[in-house]
Amino acid sequence: FLLLFNAQRDIKYQITSETHTVELLQSLFFHHFPNPMENSLPLSYTDAKALEIRDRARKLDLDPLKANLSSSSSSAVTCSSQEIFLLIVVCSSPENRTRRDAIRQTWGNTTASRGYSVLTVFAVGKAASASTQLEIQEEAQRHRDIIEGTFIDSPQTQTQKMLMSVEWTVIFCPRARFILHTAQDVFVGVPSLAGYLLSLTQQEDIYLGRVVHHAVPNRDPQSPGFVPIHLYPQQLYPDFCHGSAFLLSQDVARKVLVAAREVPLALPPAAFVGVCAKRAGISARHSSRFAGDKHISYNPCCYKFIFTSSAMREDDICVYIKKIPLFGISAHSKILSLANVPCKADAKYSAHRIAFKSTS
Repeated sequence: FLLLFNAQRDIKYQITSETHTVELLQSLFFHHFPNPMENSLPLSYTDAKALEIRDRARKLDLDPLKANLSSSSSSAVTCSSQEIFLLIVVCSSPENRTRRDAIRQTWGNTTASRGYSVLTVFAVGKAASASTQLEIQEEAQRHRDIIEGTFIDSPQTQTQKMLMSVEWTVIFCPRARFILHTAQDVFVGVPSLAGYLLSLTQQEDIYLGRVVHHAVPNRDPQSPGFVPIHLYPQQLYPDFCHGSAFLLSQDVARKVLVAAREVPLALPPAAFVGVCAKRAGISARHSSRFAGDKHISYNPCCYKFIFTSSAMREDDICVYIKKIPLFGISAHSKILSLANVPCKADAKYSAHRIAFKSTS
């Protein structure tokens, strides 16, 4: 019966708008009638390398890492002494301040959900343009929510950016219980995600997202995403969570960081994390409440339930977030009305910090 139960959860649908609805309904069923195996501990680890990585992660000395990272990245963000329930790291491009401001004004403006602290930060590399780099430095000082690497931000350095953000989280934000890595064009349903996380009975070894199965490395030497066979000889990647958004528990972030020392940066960012997790004995866990690379058109029921929707425009985010009080947040929380937050990308509005506090 349990095998059948798990098989139902792992059904893979064709990616169309109709099947997204079916998948969400299926996920809603399991939300109310949870799988008894979902929060169980992983199977016993027999792989010696995985055991070694997990042991090294537990004993990780952060002091030398802190010195190394301080020379390869900069940040005005301070959270080392804070108890963060959910840290959201948005992988952003230096030139896209408009997108960052839209997030700051909307879902990224949340400082607490259900009484638990939430922090949103942006990970970027250095801008190729000197003028853009000056703007990034001013923006970082003003908002104090940017983590900046010393590498030039480009399609070829996205895995480096991912690793930098994981390393920064472990070293400078070690009390963050959960970490959501997300792309800059993604809408995040913070209240629904926080509610799910609070329901977990097992809060370690969490690597959750929309799972990609049987992905093939890019072997085209003319392609920007080329992965040489001598760097990654396997024919397939292990199952990994789609890079649009995925969740790690703090202990998994540490294990990924330790495993990353022996995984080539030539891999795509999401596959890189998946390979690191696999080496640490952690399997990707699927949730259809993550949209992957698909945009979910606004629907009150869906947006109350989903964790993410991709391919969002700035004006979409503003329009959708203003409707959030209409489908449940205002009924369960005392908040500053998002309907009064202006929908234009102007950094002056990012000073308004919106806290969701449950009354239930």
